Amino acid sequence: MQTKISAESDASAASTRPMHIRTLEIDGQSLRVAIWPGELTCRPPLLLCNGIGAGLELLGPLADALGGVHIVAFDVPGAGHSPAPRRPYRMWMMARLVSRMLDELGYGEVDVLGVSWGGTLAQQFALQNPRRCRRLILVATMQGFPMIPPPLGVLWKFATPRRLNDAEFRHEVAGDIYGGALRARPDLMSNLGPLYARGARRGYLFQQLALLGWTSVPWLPLLRQRTLVMAGSDDPVVPLINAKFLARLIRRSQLHVYDDGHLFLVTNASAAGRIVDEFLQAN
Repeated sequence: MQTKISAESDASAASTRPMHIRTLEIDGQSLRVAIWPGELTCRPPLLLCNGIGAGLELLGPLADALGGVHIVAFDVPGAGHSPAPRRPYRMWMMARLVSRMLDELGYGEVDVLGVSWGGTLAQQFALQNPRRCRRLILVATMQGFPMIPPPLGVLWKFATPRRLNDAEFRHEVAGDIYGGALRARPDLMSNLGPLYARGARRGYLFQQLALLGWTSVPWLPLLRQRTLVMAGSDDPVVPLINAKFLARLIRRSQLHVYDDGHLFLVTNASAAGRIVDEFLQAN
């Protein structure tokens, strides 16, 4: 494994906490990584896995809400400021890349939180790293096939990288695809706009391809981690029934439902952060 590390700016408008950004070269793939320094004596760092096409800046409000928790996040290849890979990949390959990233950063055991697409990666990581992943938090995500899909109109609007690259389109479809608070107040997207990074079409396509044929259903009952499943009651992209299915299949799990939509981790970061922090601290 060939790894190269370079440092970037320590500042970002996405978060009020000090955030250190580094670029790692792992097996020929550049990864942009952010670290929010925090307490490491009582519990392991928290690894954040982001949604499809999103840059790590979108996780800034959650990082702020989690106060002194030591947090690690990264831009998936082809999203944010990590360049797209040369060829498509499978989810197990991305989980392996994340594990090598943690090796290079010097982390052993971690807690893992995955949002939407990142929730599927978090499940895969937990399966491949049963001793490395202490606790698992699955946010607005699903189990692959079989699942209850969104309506076709919602799926089409969500599947295009235009929602990342076109602010006017993002505002227009916000309520339809994200639901919750954004259904009543699509103007909130104006506040979230700066947290979005332009998505590379190839990287976005590769993330979609990684999910083709992927499912966690056969092995979810085998997961040994204590798991928190978080979902919005009005999530057009990942209907609530999928979260209930996840919680039913994972033996050591609990379900927390918000009266919000797909982006409750951003629009309701303070409340979500409290639940996450309590779960991570619980004996």
